Amino acid sequence: MVETTPPNSADAGLEVRTYFVRNRQALLAQVDFGELFVDYYLHLSSHRIKVAPEHDAMFKRALAAFTLHCASRPWNELTAWTINVQSPLVNLFLTGDNGTGAVTGRIFDENVKAGPENLFYSDVVRGKSATRRSAVTFAGGDPLAGAEALYAQSEQRGARYFQLGEERFALLTEHPDCDLAWFRALTAEQVRTMEPAETLVLMERRIYRWHCGCNQQRMMEVLKPMMQQDPEALFGRDPKIELRCPRCAARHAITREALEAFVVGSK
Repeated sequence: MVETTPPNSADAGLEVRTYFVRNRQALLAQVDFGELFVDYYLHLSSHRIKVAPEHDAMFKRALAAFTLHCASRPWNELTAWTINVQSPLVNLFLTGDNGTGAVTGRIFDENVKAGPENLFYSDVVRGKSATRRSAVTFAGGDPLAGAEALYAQSEQRGARYFQLGEERFALLTEHPDCDLAWFRALTAEQVRTMEPAETLVLMERRIYRWHCGCNQQRMMEVLKPMMQQDPEALFGRDPKIELRCPRCAARHAITREALEAFVVGSK
């Protein structure tokens, strides 16, 4: 995970609101993800990234689950999820920085490791602490089910995701002394119309943006050791190579001349 600097406007992005459900002891986060999904598709178009429809549908659900999770967590957390699904065989990667509101990710559909179960990995850095990794298994191919399994098995508390509309999702998380009978029986319709049936107290408004922060310099930093060791193996006879960002799959064309200058200048 790498800290990033998001666009300059403090107001640009998707506003996610969290509410405390009074007398039920639960936290609700919900939002319509249309704006963030548009930014994701603009990213795919800008970098000529082709995605299989079934993978695209899964990634959008994972992005919604991830963003709602981030909005429910402390401000000083960096989080990354890797969701390995066996059918269809694909890895979904997401990463976000609560300090800046930047979220991004990508789909890996080549050279994905096959195994007996779906696996869900979560890597978290809070402040200056060391990275904490959790890994759980889950059934089915729905990223929302995987995220719920992460809460149940790793955080030892309940979480329920709901799709409230075509692009609207909600996350309800259990807090101490939660009304578990109510929590477990809730339907999407009840969450959709929770107010005025329940007393909702606004906790926070957070802004999230699709943003990676990758650029030519960062890609050249990755290539620098290989360039120093064996430039011919790296470029061969080609004057430039194309590199994909490991975080968002953005395409970066690096010329041999530019990389040579970068290596010399960074000595």
